[in-house]
Amino acid sequence: MDDDYLEAVLDLVQTIPPGRVMTYGTVAEVVGARFAAGGERERGGPRQVGHVLARAGGGVPWWRVVNAAGSPPAASLSRALTALRGEGTPLTLQGLRVDLGAALWWPDDAS
Repeated sequence: MDDDYLEAVLDLVQTIPPGRVMTYGTVAEVVGARFAAGGERERGGPRQVGHVLARAGGGVPWWRVVNAAGSPPAASLSRALTALRGEGTPLTLQGLRVDLGAALWWPDDAS
């Protein structure tokens, strides 16, 4: 994984507002589109986003990135859910997943 991709993922995750989330796939899509818009080849996918956050995501709100079902990373589930609840992120009735219909965010989203 190259440093440009790592930095682009971390920069994007840093912009996710409290109470909102992105999925690994949406992060990969947005970062990939930015590289493509700059004339570079697209890079990475959801798994690579997960690797970036596991490797270097300690300084960004990594808990705001969830899987396509709205689940935070299993290895840090308790910490992530505590952080999400503290930010008022909408969760499902069981409280173990994010309500993606209410919390999904895109960078151009003004809300």
